[in-house]
This record gives sequence, C-alpha cells and structure tokens, in this order.
Amino acid sequence: MAEERELPVGRLARLSRIARVGARSGLSLLGRGDGSDAAAQAVELLGNLRGLAAKVGQMASYVDGVVPEPQREAYERLLGKLQQATTASPFAQVQAVIEQELGQPLSALFQELEPQPLASASIGQVHRARLHDGREVAVKVQHPGIEKAVEQDLANAGAMASLVSTLGPRALNVRGVHDEVAERFREELDYRLEAARQRQFAAIFAGDPYIHVPATVESHTARRVLTTELVRGHAFSYAAACEPERRAHYATVLWRFVFRSILVEGVFNADPHPGNYIFHEDGRVTFLDFGSVQVIEPKFLRAARDMHRASIANDEAAFRVAAARACETRPGPYETDLLTYLWRCMEPLKHSPFHIQRSYVAHVVTSTQELKRHMFNKHANITPPPPGVALLNRLQFGFYSVLARLDAVVDYAALQRELLARVPD
Repeated sequence: MAEERELPVGRLARLSRIARVGARSGLSLLGRGDGSDAAAQAVELLGNLRGLAAKVGQMASYVDGVVPEPQREAYERLLGKLQQATTASPFAQVQAVIEQELGQPLSALFQELEPQPLASASIGQVHRARLHDGREVAVKVQHPGIEKAVEQDLANAGAMASLVSTLGPRALNVRGVHDEVAERFREELDYRLEAARQRQFAAIFAGDPYIHVPATVESHTARRVLTTELVRGHAFSYAAACEPERRAHYATVLWRFVFRSILVEGVFNADPHPGNYIFHEDGRVTFLDFGSVQVIEPKFLRAARDMHRASIANDEAAFRVAAARACETRPGPYETDLLTYLWRCMEPLKHSPFHIQRSYVAHVVTSTQELKRHMFNKHANITPPPPGVALLNRLQFGFYSVLARLDAVVDYAALQRELLARVPD
C-alpha cells in the first residue's frame, strides 16, 4: 500500500532533498558497505519527491553500469520499489483533479473508483475504476502540483547545464540537449498528447498476436487524467522467472515492439522501464505509458537503418560510414572513438543467436566514460549529438538492461532482418 503524502514543489526544497540523496549515495558508493542504508533513504526521498527525481531513481534501479558492483544489488532491490510505488497523493486531492479536469462529479463519471491506487509513479498514480456501462478501466491521474515540481527540477537541471556549458567546449551543446530533453518531459504532463500517442502505437500493432496496447477512453481523458482499458497480468518479475523458452519468447516480443517502432515507423517510446510491461500467460505483452515518445528525423532514420543492415552483415566499414552520417561527425579522435563505441553497442546483431547479459550492458554503459576524455581536447573535433539521440541512448541502455534480466538467448539478427524487410522503399 503506497503511503500518502503531499508533493513538495518548492525549488529549494526539492534541490536540498536531491542533494541529500546525492551526498548519502556518494558516501555509500565510496564506502565498503553494500549501500543498503543509503539506498533505502534514497527510495524514501525520491519517492516523496516524485517527478524527475523519481525517474532518475527508477533508471538507477534497473540500468546496468549505473551503480558500482559492490552496491548494485542493494540499490537495485530497494530502488526497484520506485517502478510502481512512489508516494501516493491524498485521494481527496486526486478526486479534485479528476472532477476539475473532466467537469463532473466523480459519481457521474464512474460507477465506482477505488481510492487506493494500483500504482503510484513519478508523474501520476493509477486507480482501478468501472464506467457506468460496466467497463473496467484504469484511471491515471497526475499528482497535484507535479507540473510545478517538474518545472523546478528542470530549472535546477538547467542551471547545471548552463554551468557545464561554460566549462566545456561549445560543440557539446549541453544546453541544447537539456532543452530537448526538457521538452519531452514537459510533454509527459499532457495526458491528451499521451492518449494520442497511445492510439498511434495501438494502430501500428493492431492485429499483432503478441503485442497489445490498451485502448483509451477519450470521454474520460483530459490534460491531467488518462483513462484506458484495465489490463490484468503479471509483472516483470514473473517473466524473468519463467523457463528459458518463455523468456526468449518475451524478449522477442519486446525486441519487435521497440525496433519495429524505430526502424519501420520512425518513432520510439523512450521509457522502457520494467514497470511499463504486463506479461500474460498466453505469450502476449501489454505495453503501457506513452508519455515520452520521440519522432525520428528522416535523415537520421535512413542512416540508422543502414547501421543496422551493416551490423547484421558484420561489415564494420559500412557501419562506420552510416554511423558517421547518423551522428554528423567530423574526422578526428572523437569520431574514431564514438564510432568504435557504437559498433560495440551492436553486438546482439553481429552474432546469431546472442545472449544479452548484464556484464555486457554494464560495459556498454560505462564505456561512455571513454568519450569524456575528449571534452577538453580542442583537436578532438567534437560534434554535438543530433536531435533525439539523448532519448535514444536512454532507450538503448534501459532496453538492453531489461533484456539482460530476461537472461535469454535470441536470434536478434534474424528478427532485425525481418523488420528491415518491412521498410518501405
């Protein structure tokens, strides 16, 4: 049962709490313990803060390579609670949001609505309800005050981005990346936009026997309220505990969802954390949460498709040409190391079949540190990342970590050939 507590929205209050998390976690990571005490305190603080702070905690809970090995188990176990159990907002406030947004009293809108949320996440919480026509639905309601809280978090992050911009080379375009990511986060606050994106993904995968996107209920959806069909099934822990053949099946379904979206449709959902999947015993997977969606620029998409074709063919030379086009790099030490790093990210396509393991994902994540050595080298020829790449990285790190936890052997190259064959000429 999620604890209820009002959301702290003041900028200094939020910054001081985030600083406390950073200080305690930093000392834990430097120490010899397993980090349990610091991780537990981080769960409490980040869960109460919700917003972007909770999103950071969610990522740390499942992305390999973020937390050093000695403390990883404790942080993953405890921070994993943030995937569906941030602090809930008081129901009286939630009811006020629903009635204000939908313009009717709760009794007129729903036959019943359970006050205790099914889940409480970074932006909102979900309540089980029943419409007057008998349909069971899930009602996602934003935490009261979350819009202000997110803006305060973005302002704090923006101040840091401005500082880094003054210290690092202009080519990094730190402020530009921050502004792009901030725009995506602000979009998550508009549930009408999320509903439209959810309908888009539902149309893409209509008729697919294993991929399910819940239907939205437009009459009960507004900027801060999103109502969808209620889906029952199993959490990610169920899938991770299945027999090898079933784990491989689920990994295949997840891969097809992600890469059909990217390579065929030119759009991707940038939030792959395990709480966004519901697994069914008949092999289907339901996909939730379409608040963070990015459209891929056509020029980048064409180059990305060529990168994947070259990876399947194990043609490193062709891959480096395509990757340089995608990243718009210039010859120099930075380009050399960046393309080498990206080639390393394509291991699942270069071997048939491939076993994505957590050690591989951690290596991919920590290898990004190698690129930072070029930051103050004026001869490195650093180029800023193209639009959308920051969120694509978030997707790749998170998605690989999810697949690693399924611990399955899959022929990803064969899956990718099938998807690329569907690309329109």
